[in-house]
Amino acid sequence: MQGLPAGRLLSISSMLPMLKSLLQFASYGFALLALCGLGYLGLSLWSERRFLRRRGCSPAPDGFTPPVSILKPLCGTDRQMYESFRSHCLQDYPRYELIFGVNRADDEAVAEVERLQREFPAHDIRLMICAAPTGANRKVSNLAQMLQAAKYDHIIVNDSDIRVETDYLCRIMAPMQDERVGMVTALYRAEAGKGIASRMEAATIATDFSGGVLCAIELDGRLTFGLGSTLAFTRAAANAIGGLERLLDHLADDHELGKMIAEAGYEVVLSDVVVETFLPDYSFGAMFQHQLRWARTMRDLRKWGYAGVLMTFGLPWAICAVVCAGGAAWSLALLVAVAAARYASAAMLCGPVLHDRATMRDLWIIPLRDFAGVAIWFAAFGGNTIVWRGERFHLKNGRLTRA
Repeated sequence: MQGLPAGRLLSISSMLPMLKSLLQFASYGFALLALCGLGYLGLSLWSERRFLRRRGCSPAPDGFTPPVSILKPLCGTDRQMYESFRSHCLQDYPRYELIFGVNRADDEAVAEVERLQREFPAHDIRLMICAAPTGANRKVSNLAQMLQAAKYDHIIVNDSDIRVETDYLCRIMAPMQDERVGMVTALYRAEAGKGIASRMEAATIATDFSGGVLCAIELDGRLTFGLGSTLAFTRAAANAIGGLERLLDHLADDHELGKMIAEAGYEVVLSDVVVETFLPDYSFGAMFQHQLRWARTMRDLRKWGYAGVLMTFGLPWAICAVVCAGGAAWSLALLVAVAAARYASAAMLCGPVLHDRATMRDLWIIPLRDFAGVAIWFAAFGGNTIVWRGERFHLKNGRLTRA
C-alpha cells in the first residue's frame, strides 16, 4: 500500500471492520440456508429408505397380464434408440402392441421402426404418420391420435430412448389389477454421453430429481403426478379427464396427466421398476438450456414449491458459509455434516434405489452440479421463454404458445 495518500489509507482501514461485519452476517445467512438444506437431505434419506421398504414388500406379479398398447411418439433419432426399441420386443408378456407415431414420413426415426418390423415380423408393430399437430405440444397431438388407433384398454407411453428389462410389462401392470389405480409411473436412471456436461445431467437425474420425487410422495402423502419415463394408464382414466386432448398446450404433459388422473379420484402408483434413458453428448450450453426448461416448467407449475427449492442446495451454501466465515471451526463442522448427508443420499439413490453404477463413479461431480443448480434456479426467474426441440415457446400457467 506504499504510495497511497494517508487519507486513502485511513478510508480503507475504516471500511475493513464494516466489510468484516458484512462477511460475518453473510456467513450466518449462508449457514441458515445450509441448515435448511441439511433438513431436506434428512427428509430425502428418510424417503429413500421408505421407498426401499415398500419395494421390499411389493408382491411379485401374480399373472395379471391384460393386453397392452405401448405408444411411442417419435421426433428424430436418439442415442441407443434402436436398442431401446428392441428391448420392448423382448418382453415376457403374452399380448401387446407397439405403436410408433411421427409427424412426417421422412422423419429419421421411420427407418429404425421399419428395421424393428423386419427383425420382429411376428410382433404387432405399427407406424403412424400423424396428422398436423392440433396444439403447441406436438408429442401430445401425436399421442391423442395414436390412442384412438390403439386396440387395448391398458396403455403405456414412454419416450423413444427408454430401455426396459424383459419383465417390465409384468411389473408395471401388476398394480393395475386394483381398479382404483389409474396410473403407474417409474423412476429412471440415465447413461451419460461423452463429456462433463452430460455426466452432470446424469448426476442431476439420479441425485436430485429422483430424490425430489421420493420426497414429494412423503410430503404429499401420495403421488400426484407422472414421470415421462413410464406413463401406464387405463383408457377409462384417460376418458375420465376428458382425453389426452386436454394436454395439447401443456409442456409438462407427463406431470399434468398424472395430476389430472389423481384429481379424477384415481391412485397414481410409483412402480418398483427403474428404467434406463440415454443422454446426448451435451455441450454445457445445451445442458443449461435443457435444465432451464425443467426449472422454468416447475417454477410455472408449483410457484411456492419452486421457491423452496433454493433451500435444498445445502452443499453450496455450506461452502459459502466457510468462505465468508474465514474457515471458522463452526462453519467447517457444518460443511462436514452437510457433505456427509449429501453424499449419503446420493449413494443410496445411485445404489439400492436406482442401481446406477456409472453415476456412482461420478459422485465427485456433485459440488459442481449443485453450484450449477443454484445458477439455474436464479436463471429460471429471468423470463418465461423455453427452447424445446429447436422451437421457442412462451410458458404461462403450464401452457405453451409459440414465441
